[in-house]
Amino acid sequence: MKADPTLFRTDAALPATAHHASCACPWHVQHSRRLFTGLLLGTALPAWAQEKSERDDGLRGDVGRESKFTRLVPAEQVEAAATQQYAQLLQQARKQNALAPDSHPQLQRLRYISERLIPRAASWNSRAKQWRWEVNLLGSKALNAFCMPGGKIAFFHGLLSQLQLNDDEVATIMGHEMAHALREHARERMGKTAATRLGAGALSALFGLGNLGDAALNMGAQLLTLKFGREDESEADIVGMELAARAGYDPGAGVTLWQKMLKASQGAPPEFMSTHPAGATRIKDIQSKLPKVQPIYERADKPERNFGPPEKGGAAPQGGR
Repeated sequence: MKADPTLFRTDAALPATAHHASCACPWHVQHSRRLFTGLLLGTALPAWAQEKSERDDGLRGDVGRESKFTRLVPAEQVEAAATQQYAQLLQQARKQNALAPDSHPQLQRLRYISERLIPRAASWNSRAKQWRWEVNLLGSKALNAFCMPGGKIAFFHGLLSQLQLNDDEVATIMGHEMAHALREHARERMGKTAATRLGAGALSALFGLGNLGDAALNMGAQLLTLKFGREDESEADIVGMELAARAGYDPGAGVTLWQKMLKASQGAPPEFMSTHPAGATRIKDIQSKLPKVQPIYERADKPERNFGPPEKGGAAPQGGR
């Protein structure tokens, strides 16, 4: 059944954010940060399945260890700040009737896909077991999606409708965004900022925090303007591919996704503000990783439901089957 478009506008002027202003992702270029709300996703893998999953190396050897800079900022404070920023963004969307209701077919689609990815998150970050995951759909034409620290996920309607994404491509983007949170890239960036601002003298109080803790709290407001660099984005691609593959979504969708991104971004600088690999380079990087994750995808249980994208231009969205 078609949704009533009057209940959810898809052309709202939501606040522009600069979180990914330096990212090459076109879904980050127009507006760049992350929101969401809604459903607590408590789905867990059976113990035997999780153990098997964790025994597979996958792409784990292709990413570095956690940055030491994350230790400068308490995770609890970053996640609390993200929750607050997220709630404010949702409130702004709600005022414009740009927050999709639970019954919206595309929101149900996003939540179904997230329910398959989220159980795989804890193997990358044990804190993910405690996160109160939320997923929202925002009614903006922006090509944007994001996942804030603590598991707050949001997609903008324009990303789904303009690029006509299939489920594998949606899972690729969602995995990429989740990877930023799981690898704590925002916390790392905040830690580097804290170290720069406070100087070497403050590092002696690292585990006592003191003023460092105060600085972390003050930086919470910067979550929407933090910029991810080339290394962060490449790492998120790698981790996101593996999350999608283990959830039963084709990791090769990253290739078609980026082909669509390049087409949608004609006229943009090839290096998108020179902080991230260009799309063609990114496609080659994804293709080079596929031999490692393709076997994982082939062994994974496949989704029981498949969905279609909304009609281009923001007309009534289509449901799953």
